[in-house]
Amino acid sequence: MHVWCTSPVSRTSRPYTTPHTIPVTALPFLAIKDSTMFKRIAQTAGFTGLLAALLLTVLQSFWVVPLIQQAETYENASAEQVHEHADGAAAEHSHTHDEAAWEPENGWQRVLSTTGGNLVVAVGFALMLAGLYTLRAPGRTVQGVWWGLAGFAVFVLAPTLGLPPELPGTAAAELSQRQAWWIGTAASTAAGLALLVFGQNWLLKALGVAILVVPHVIGAPQPLVHQSLAPEALESQFMIASLLTNALFWVAMGLISAWLFRRNDADLQQA
Repeated sequence: MHVWCTSPVSRTSRPYTTPHTIPVTALPFLAIKDSTMFKRIAQTAGFTGLLAALLLTVLQSFWVVPLIQQAETYENASAEQVHEHADGAAAEHSHTHDEAAWEPENGWQRVLSTTGGNLVVAVGFALMLAGLYTLRAPGRTVQGVWWGLAGFAVFVLAPTLGLPPELPGTAAAELSQRQAWWIGTAASTAAGLALLVFGQNWLLKALGVAILVVPHVIGAPQPLVHQSLAPEALESQFMIASLLTNALFWVAMGLISAWLFRRNDADLQQA
């Protein structure tokens, strides 16, 4: 008879083996499970972010960037008028600022910088979606559309209600104030939508509605004087283009991420 201790054991005592084997076998299993889950999230986010970033760059290059370039012509024309009417000291002072500033030129520099920025943002958002899928996996690929629309509402639509997209030459409030309001609006929108969708009773859903409207009741920070060098028609076109391109970006990200996550899950189950 095998005895799992060195001290004498009575006839009524029994070997105490099972509880000792559970932690030993559970730890490697949990480690494998965690590494597998991390691999699924990383693969889903990487491919989703890359494809969504390329799509957004193409849409922006043909629709959004031309509008920005038109607005820059108005901004540059206004700057030239200021230089023409400035005296020698003011002209010298503005010349020092022009030398310190750098902006990507039209062409490959602008496309490359736009693609890089879109890639970083897209991978970050894709990581967020893949992490949420581990908590509530999409049953079908088409359900990714709803996740994408939720992301669009949180990070684009709700902040746009108070801080619309701005063309070059548009007056705006202080950057830190706008950033704080944007973060608060995105957080409250995410919490409000979660309570509305997943709340188990009407009280939680009502709380979600209240949280949704709080940042808009407070109001976004506004400049002292509202002015823009670009025409109003160009501003309207830019807002529509920005909203539609971001909507397509988020819908594509939701579909791609849901499809990849479900495919990786199926591959793991077959393995």
